[in-house]
Amino acid sequence: MTDLSEHSLATLAAELSAGGLRPSHSGPLLRSYYRMDAGSGSNDRRFPAELERLLRESIERRLASLAARHVASDGTAKFLIRMSDGRTVESVLMPGHRTDRAAGCLSSQVGCAMGCDFCATAKAGFERNLTSGEIVDQFLTLRREARAGGRRLQTVVFMGMGEPMLNLGNVRLAIERMASNDMGGLGCGRITVSTVGIVPGIEELAASGLNVNLAVSLHAPDDRTRARLLPTGRRFGVVEILGAADRYQAATGRPVSIQYCLLKGVNDSVEQADDLARLLKGRRMHVNLLRYNPIGPGLSGEVYEAVSGAAADCFLSRLRDNGVVAHLRQSRGPDIDAACGQLRQRA
Repeated sequence: MTDLSEHSLATLAAELSAGGLRPSHSGPLLRSYYRMDAGSGSNDRRFPAELERLLRESIERRLASLAARHVASDGTAKFLIRMSDGRTVESVLMPGHRTDRAAGCLSSQVGCAMGCDFCATAKAGFERNLTSGEIVDQFLTLRREARAGGRRLQTVVFMGMGEPMLNLGNVRLAIERMASNDMGGLGCGRITVSTVGIVPGIEELAASGLNVNLAVSLHAPDDRTRARLLPTGRRFGVVEILGAADRYQAATGRPVSIQYCLLKGVNDSVEQADDLARLLKGRRMHVNLLRYNPIGPGLSGEVYEAVSGAAADCFLSRLRDNGVVAHLRQSRGPDIDAACGQLRQRA
């Protein structure tokens, strides 16, 4: 039978029925699976022997296994996760400001096809999409690691390897299980999906009813600069992307976050801050600024530089002076290549 992390209530009920077992076992079986994985003790529900075996094997032999762990000086942990076919992705666990909480960063693909010039993942290219069960198993791995450190996994973001909107079917299925009170118990409001601006994906996610948070990686206020940094900028323009974000916000009621990585001499000028502020005028969106985390030469061969702290503060102040809600996000785990844009599939 298929591992339980790949199942929803409906698909498990169908598989049980096809195997001559009672489909009504699907709910209790999945609840037991996620509860046991969360460290709530042994299973207190008796199932037929075949289902007991499936439950035990799904706990012991997951689709994704922990291959390597690195811990940064700030407590951020990066995990190399190996799938059953040997391919690997990286996931990140970040300590929260509260000592009992943590945030997780999940990957949605093995590699990435977006080719963003300042992102290390782009150098590996794209290999394949992760299945919904593989994504769930990443989540379960981070939840166990957080618990082992005395913390509770409070939020997760799809900001790891890959473009979630190009694997949205599996990402959606994984979110449903992670969020469900009967399974992962996280809730949709604690999940964020990030995109480089795949407009059809934003529209599909808005129509899904999942009501998760959306983050858009903009990184430039104009199409020319953006296309230099993100090849997808040649397909979807800034105005078109923000229009899709507006519709997402209207459909869900959730303010959209704008991600903006500051690159010295590329997108960090006062004029570009003013242009970004004009774009966002009248929009209830929040800008997350971050300083570039070095990765060496990008795909184009260009070597980018991080802006100084003073330059970052200047850009931030300019946005705020123009009425934009903005914050400068602190890099987490740069000394182990765990910060934004540094994930590479390596031990």
